[in-house]
Amino acid sequence: MPYNRKAIAPWSTEREQGIESATVDSNIETPQYLQPVVNTGNIDLNGNWIGVVTSDKLFTIDATHEAVANGAAVLSPQRANADFIDMTGFSRIFIALRPSNGGNCAIQAVMGPEKFANLTPVNAASLLKGSNPSATGNATSDLFNDSAETLTADVWNIFVIGGNVTTGELAGQKNLQFKITNNSGGISDIDFAFLRVV
Repeated sequence: MPYNRKAIAPWSTEREQGIESATVDSNIETPQYLQPVVNTGNIDLNGNWIGVVTSDKLFTIDATHEAVANGAAVLSPQRANADFIDMTGFSRIFIALRPSNGGNCAIQAVMGPEKFANLTPVNAASLLKGSNPSATGNATSDLFNDSAETLTADVWNIFVIGGNVTTGELAGQKNLQFKITNNSGGISDIDFAFLRVV
């Protein structure tokens, strides 16, 4: 079986009717075989190369929040060069908390600092709201708001948030932070880490 065959070009019917425009060969080569293709990204409307997003392989570990008082809240991540999480292209996120004092804490998804895409300023540290597939009705609701999660001391407590790209609660958020409130009854050091999944 030949790999290619001849096909008639779409403009050749005009030539057959006698409409002269330019001399063209009415036959074009048409590939007739399977060829593996690797998608490594695309070029956007501005001509910028955008690579394919892949899942994080390892957790990104934030700096330790030291001596967080009972009832006090902290924001993570807090690193100087990236104090927010960009979820563009990701559908789920694993978060991990390691407190030095076991007990309850509240975990909330909030707007990160400064800007969301090209919009600035934003309402930083406010609860993220939107159409939540976990909620009932059509009204907007908190995208992630866990008011009381019991954590074990001195180990990583790991949670997964989200579903697929279209229904994941935090999928596509460009400026995400987590507000963690220590309700353990005592002072606690709190470590935070995250891992994003496509």
